Amino acid sequence: MTYIRSLLFVPGNQPNMLAKAATFTPDAFVPDMEDSVAWDDKSQARQVVADHLEMLGNTGIKVIPRINSLDTGLCEKDLSAIIGPQIYGVSVGKINSAQDVSLISKCIAHLESERKITKGSIKLVLWIETAAGLLNAYDILSSDDRIIAAAFGAEDFTNDMEIKRNEDDREILFARSQVAIAARAAGVLALDTPFFGFKDPDRLKINSELSKSIGFKGKFAIHPLQVEIINKCFSPTKKEIDHALEVIRVFEEAAAKGRGSTSLEGQVVDVPVVKRAEALIDQAKQMDIIS
Repeated sequence: MTYIRSLLFVPGNQPNMLAKAATFTPDAFVPDMEDSVAWDDKSQARQVVADHLEMLGNTGIKVIPRINSLDTGLCEKDLSAIIGPQIYGVSVGKINSAQDVSLISKCIAHLESERKITKGSIKLVLWIETAAGLLNAYDILSSDDRIIAAAFGAEDFTNDMEIKRNEDDREILFARSQVAIAARAAGVLALDTPFFGFKDPDRLKINSELSKSIGFKGKFAIHPLQVEIINKCFSPTKKEIDHALEVIRVFEEAAAKGRGSTSLEGQVVDVPVVKRAEALIDQAKQMDIIS
């Protein structure tokens, strides 16, 4: 699994912001042609994003443009404008069924073939942000080999449900958890909804820690200042790494004596605990935190 902790949205109709974005270091850039662009500016944004893909790609950071959803009728035009070797993948909003994924994947496959790009190399990050999408989440996320991540969209989900947003996020707790569970079952990343209080780093930290605690592996950022906090929250800490290494050590010592479990600091250490520790160490290695 390729970990992507922070994904920075950049409005697709703002060339100055796209140029400036290249000076920051999120795990992925998300030039946005969907929610951050007014309807009358969609065509302009499509061209502006296409013009900046090479520059963003040259940073070595993953580029995952967000295109307009199928129901807008703009999806194919957006894909035609951006599919190329400069991008890692495509983010698509309001996915309601596996059939939606099939249509998008076939369109990408045609463009890959036409532009002599390796078949299947363009990845998909799919937004689960409607009631139908939530109910079909596992079928959606396990429907195509291109899929690397599920993105939960709280704003569109609460709009679809006709419920208001609350500061404590209680209205999205079930949906948020369901997306994380479905993503894990499908073997893809779970990426959490953006936090819109970009001038409130303390609440962003709390919000990110909550999403991490229920299984999310990363989060979208709407402002460059959010990236560092998000990266830190979704990375194993030195304390967590040291504890995981100690768990593995004491268990291996116990196993060498023919025992199936042991204890550390008054807590039982058995196979599930060790597997969790090993997964954390593997994550830290993939993030180049440890070698």
